[in-house]
Amino acid sequence: MKKLTTALAVGAAALASQVSADTQGVSDSEVVIGSVNDLSGIFAAVGVPAVNGANMRFDEANAGGGIHGRQIRFVVEDNGYQIPRAMQGYNKLLNRDKVFAMLLSLGTPMNTAGFKLLDPKGIPNIGPLSAARQMLQEPVDNKFIAFSSYYDQVQAGVTYLAEEFDAKEVCAMYIPSDFGKEIAESTADTAKALGLTMAGETTHKPDELDFVGSLTKLKAAECDIVTMALGVRQGITVVGTAKKLGWTDVKFLNTSAGFLEPVAAVPGGVTDGLYAASGWQDLYARASDPVPAKFIADYQAKFDQPASGFAMLGYSAADTVVRALEAAGPELSHETFLAGLESLNYLDELTGGQISYGPEDHRGADEIVISVVEGGGWKTLAVK
Repeated sequence: MKKLTTALAVGAAALASQVSADTQGVSDSEVVIGSVNDLSGIFAAVGVPAVNGANMRFDEANAGGGIHGRQIRFVVEDNGYQIPRAMQGYNKLLNRDKVFAMLLSLGTPMNTAGFKLLDPKGIPNIGPLSAARQMLQEPVDNKFIAFSSYYDQVQAGVTYLAEEFDAKEVCAMYIPSDFGKEIAESTADTAKALGLTMAGETTHKPDELDFVGSLTKLKAAECDIVTMALGVRQGITVVGTAKKLGWTDVKFLNTSAGFLEPVAAVPGGVTDGLYAASGWQDLYARASDPVPAKFIADYQAKFDQPASGFAMLGYSAADTVVRALEAAGPELSHETFLAGLESLNYLDELTGGQISYGPEDHRGADEIVISVVEGGGWKTLAVK
């Protein structure tokens, strides 16, 4: 029996080594996770804290001995919110760094372009920083998102505002990328479904910051609600410019892409009254809860800067990867990792949401939170 047990152990070890040898980004001592993120472009206020949050969670896992003896190495390439730079990043991560999976890659057009490289290799794409429906495009097997889509967020947000304020005219301001087009499409579809008028729309370049002409046009169209699919700074500028023009009875609506603490905290109350429909509750709205409070303190101590909602999402997404690696077991392959992801069902005490995946469900959470900027912070109004 002893000889048989020893032989089985040797055989299992050999099989594990063979799995590691055959699976990109996996060795006996390491697993390599990649990200193509925005560290310098119009969504750097999203990408930088998200990467920090992920590094924080991976550092914790590595300090505890790693996962099944493997350390997690997180390699991040800056796309500057530009597709050519994103593709350079994907090529480097896939062919030089040999990443096992992708995490938190930012940008709808960047992710969809990257799928052309990821899908043939079966590389998992986890928790992208895009809520576009394309994040679960076919083949779905290797794609896992964390929260509700832009389309669903706009639908919930416009419906809420229409009911609360008896709105009749709906408009949209957007960057005409896959990101913006989904939000514009949902705006038009929701208006039609509710019997409202789609009164106007304006399109914008990612670096555009003069919105006087566009806002004058939309004001003339008597828009009651304006949905936005713009860069972070652009969204702030739009709301501030509208107030300077004396247009104060319109309701501007952001999605999760603009649901950031810096947007709410602009001095002088510039963004007070701005609404957002997102997939999670504001971090600071729950700052008195034990887990968020500890995260806020730990993040400040580690990075010497305040935590943000996207830092929270980065940590949460990395935690999902850690849990999936644990569930996959020591014989790590893409197949065991995907099975591990599909087995997850847990309360994420940091975000406050229930995260659940399955073979037919690759979206972790479904709820949509409606919030408004009030007194320099986001106030939760409703959870759909």
